[in-house]
Amino acid sequence: MRRTRHIQNGAFTLISLLMILSCKQVRQPQLGCGDISRVTGRMSAIMIHDVTNPPLAARFFAYTCLAGYEIVAQNDTAVKSMRVKLNGYPEIQKPDGLGGYDYRLSAILCMIETAAKLQPSGKLMKVEQENFIDSCKNIGFSNSVIDSSLHYAQVISKQILKYVKADKYNRISNYTRYSPLKREGSWAPTPPVYMAAVEPYFNTIRPFTLDSASQFLPEPPVPFSTDKNSLFYKYTMQVYKAGGTELTPDHRTIAGFWDCNPFAVENNGHMLIGIKKISPGAHWMGITAIACSKAGLSFSKTMQVNTAVAIALTDAFICCWDDKYRTNRIRPETAIRKYIDPNWRPLLQTPPFPEYISGHSVISSAAAVILTYYFGDNFHYTDNVEMKFGLKPRKYQSFLQASAEATISRFWGGIHFKDAIEKGQIQGIAVGKHVLSRINAKN
Repeated sequence: MRRTRHIQNGAFTLISLLMILSCKQVRQPQLGCGDISRVTGRMSAIMIHDVTNPPLAARFFAYTCLAGYEIVAQNDTAVKSMRVKLNGYPEIQKPDGLGGYDYRLSAILCMIETAAKLQPSGKLMKVEQENFIDSCKNIGFSNSVIDSSLHYAQVISKQILKYVKADKYNRISNYTRYSPLKREGSWAPTPPVYMAAVEPYFNTIRPFTLDSASQFLPEPPVPFSTDKNSLFYKYTMQVYKAGGTELTPDHRTIAGFWDCNPFAVENNGHMLIGIKKISPGAHWMGITAIACSKAGLSFSKTMQVNTAVAIALTDAFICCWDDKYRTNRIRPETAIRKYIDPNWRPLLQTPPFPEYISGHSVISSAAAVILTYYFGDNFHYTDNVEMKFGLKPRKYQSFLQASAEATISRFWGGIHFKDAIEKGQIQGIAVGKHVLSRINAKN
């Protein structure tokens, strides 16, 4: 009798062990915040390859993140669809009868599918997709789950791309080629490349949350003047002096750290060679990835944060670019060389678009508002986004501290006047708060 009980107990233990092993075998692999940043990081690398301009880069990030976000919203009740929250956003239909998928996997694949269609070198994202699928197989995703997840991703991506097309960016190529104004005090192309103006019609595309591109119109810039007693001349001399003996090693470091100019080139004999740099928006998407990882956010929350930041970046660029081509103000480099010192050079190369207002000031402030909302105003982190480009990491006690440093970097770099920086901060903060009010509104 005692032996029978031992046999029964042993059989029960064996069955329990088999059940535990069986559960472990069918447990679905988990994807995390790092998989989202893997996609945005790969997008940034392709943007460098394509020399994608800053406003367009933000637009790519926004739609790509939105594609992944929609799948998360359809499967996680804690995440609400952007329906009604975004301008013209349609009801995205989930495929009927779909099963056997992993929504996190679908979200990542949807991001990749969308980015591959948006970016000029989209074929490189297709390579990323192949590599990602291989890695998913290695961690235990079955072929059937991958196939179902990919099908789901393709259906949603197709609908998102229809929304993309409706923003009218594709019409810009049909507009009259932009010509610089030939009046004193207006913007003109700058050395060494003298590039044509970048995205002069970016304010014509549909914003995500703004009522119009001019919703947060800043005060007009200080009027141009060659009078040595004028405020404009004072601002010009500030930049001139800052670029001389007042430029400290720390100022140089800060300016270089936040340069983020994808159009920068260097002279090599008789040739101009492009320097690989990410855009300002790509830098802030990298900061977003750092914050999500450090905070240990869930996959769903990470997707929310990335999408909010990318939307804010795009709307901030729309506002900023609207004012740039309205005011069309001369760059410090042009003014100083023409009216003060013909041999002066700024520390940083001047980007190819009008001066007022400061783009980095607007988008950095907007991104900082979004990130502060999610992580708090005392979030310490180390920014190592551009280590691969030879820049040493910098430590920050908050996102607002980082954005303030990014804005003043344009002054030390010699590419912006003080009022463009100050008014840019005001506009960026307003855009960031507005984006939060829209995406957090109850449906």
